[in-house]
Amino acid sequence: MDWICIWESLKDAFEYWDIDFEKQAGNILPGVEAIVYSGTSMMNVLLTGTGKKVGVITQRGDEDVFIHERSRQTWTGYSYQDVLHHVTHHHNRPLVPRRLVKGVTGRIDMFSMEAIPLYEHEVERAVEELLDEGVEAIAVSLWYSYLNPMHELRVSEIAQEVMQRRGQQVPVYLSSQLCPITREQPRLNTLVLHASSAEPGREQLFGIESKLQGSGYRYPLQIVLAHGGVTNIRYPRLYEGCFSGPIGGLLGVRYLEQEMGIGNWVCSDMGGTSFDVGLIMSGEPVMLREVVINRRLFNIATLLMDTIGAGTGMYVTIDPITRRITVGPDSAGADPGPVSYDMGNEVPTVMDCMLIMGILNPDNYLGGKLKLNREKALKAIKERCADVLGVDPYYIAEGVYKLINSTMKEHIRAVLYARGFSPADYCLLSYGGAGPMHVAGYTEGLPFKGVATLPYAAAFSSFGCAAVDISHRYQKSTTVMIHHGADDAFKLMMGQLMLNPGWEELEKLAQADFVAEGLPWEQANVRQIAYVRYGSQMDDIEVPSPVSRINSAEDMDKLIAAFEDLYVKVYAGVAKHPQAGYQIFELGLTATIPKVKPKLVKRPLEGKDPPQAAIKGEREVYFNSEWHKAVIYDMDQIRPGNEIEGIAVVEAPATTFFIPPGRRARMDEWLLIWLT
Repeated sequence: MDWICIWESLKDAFEYWDIDFEKQAGNILPGVEAIVYSGTSMMNVLLTGTGKKVGVITQRGDEDVFIHERSRQTWTGYSYQDVLHHVTHHHNRPLVPRRLVKGVTGRIDMFSMEAIPLYEHEVERAVEELLDEGVEAIAVSLWYSYLNPMHELRVSEIAQEVMQRRGQQVPVYLSSQLCPITREQPRLNTLVLHASSAEPGREQLFGIESKLQGSGYRYPLQIVLAHGGVTNIRYPRLYEGCFSGPIGGLLGVRYLEQEMGIGNWVCSDMGGTSFDVGLIMSGEPVMLREVVINRRLFNIATLLMDTIGAGTGMYVTIDPITRRITVGPDSAGADPGPVSYDMGNEVPTVMDCMLIMGILNPDNYLGGKLKLNREKALKAIKERCADVLGVDPYYIAEGVYKLINSTMKEHIRAVLYARGFSPADYCLLSYGGAGPMHVAGYTEGLPFKGVATLPYAAAFSSFGCAAVDISHRYQKSTTVMIHHGADDAFKLMMGQLMLNPGWEELEKLAQADFVAEGLPWEQANVRQIAYVRYGSQMDDIEVPSPVSRINSAEDMDKLIAAFEDLYVKVYAGVAKHPQAGYQIFELGLTATIPKVKPKLVKRPLEGKDPPQAAIKGEREVYFNSEWHKAVIYDMDQIRPGNEIEGIAVVEAPATTFFIPPGRRARMDEWLLIWLT
């Protein structure tokens, strides 16, 4: 059943308060103000090809769109080495089979005028053929429909007439309604994603909501969107929530920043299979408007997260030719998991190495719910790795620890330096279940202003999802070009003909969505956005508009000035190039309503020495090729102001914080633990 996972999660959470959620759900849920869903289940449907069978109607002459695709899709997602060598590039399997793609004649031109009328008889034939093929949904994407949707709307009307005549009904999705943005290939990919995966996912979410409301929950189920907002599951563009899981940590750091006043953060999330790095700059995460999923491009606004395969579930093997240690790329995942899970896997993992080094406590994993088999992990590392090289298994284990830390450190370095940033301007927050165990290693040598983790690192992404306001985001393509030295009349004309109507259209769309979802539009904070670039540049910048409408040339000047101020912050003053003029090819709008969020409490600082109750004992830990007697601490007993000298291990039910020799940790008044 769809609701089982979230129900089991609630049961696990309430166990920490010694509450039997199964018995008390009817008393608990009526008092809950918000339940937020975040995950990647809809994206997994796309990845596995198990979604609805979708037929496509596109422009005549463009029926091979999924075959020739966009050139970038032939190499995006490759390693750097493979990107350089064209011989490795190959086309993706078509997202929709060629026989299910039908072209119709008609043309809206780049000025939004009808150049060729729609051939309605071709539309009827296309719909008939798709229905004969047994499609479960029809996606319609015609050129320049984001400027004038009249042809797409007529295609939808004809499709309804055909289906009514046949006594057959399937949903019809229009790109002009769901993603009215240029970049034809990603727009069509996005539409198919919505039709095949997001809408079936909505049915599962309704099942979860029904279960919760049947036990007393009073509100709609909410879902996190990829751009960092939250909405309820009736949101029309549900494809925006297809992969919201990884961004929760970014949202949590943004919420912390609002309380703490530290504007620049590197957010690092380490789990069992991946290592994700995102940036918070001046209090806001970096936004992308085109995202890659499974080597395909989608027009989905999302917060920037750079990901590599590096997690504690990664397999550790010896290359038979080079006789070098190899970590990954495959992972044991949660099932069967590491060797120490004793669930059938025989190949050692990074986590097994941490266990035999003494960093992990075999009796405290998941708070003791899962006992780890240390002897079996040691045997696997010895037989499959150490004996092959003729070395000590603990030497191998520490080598793996250093190798994966080095990989993650280089990834952080690349994320920053590739964008021209320096670690010296940032603090780093480490979270994810495995993050605190490795943070000392993957930050060593990087000159961050500060490095921190927190007691709830394993659940920090969930915390972030709960710390977000209800927010909708809308985007629409346009065409605005202002040459250098343009007079006031031209600036006003561009604003009133192109910018104002676009913003007005997005506001009407937002208001309709709010009303449909039962949200009070009058309470919404609406922010207009323009994506501005210098003339002929390839990339633009998201600029929050200082004015809601362009009612004078001075208003346009304010928007341009806001762009140039932001441009200097992102690049440098010497990069400004006003002589090239300005271009705006996309507009945006956000509409936000505050919702109940977790409350951060600033606690008084206590003494440097942790209380005696925090000390659990001692354990032998292998580090720097020798065994050390490490003090073991209970993270739940550490108090603000307490300091811990390494070598030490701080244990929580869902994470482990390792402090090497020569390092010190200190908990601050916000419960962040700073590593110095």
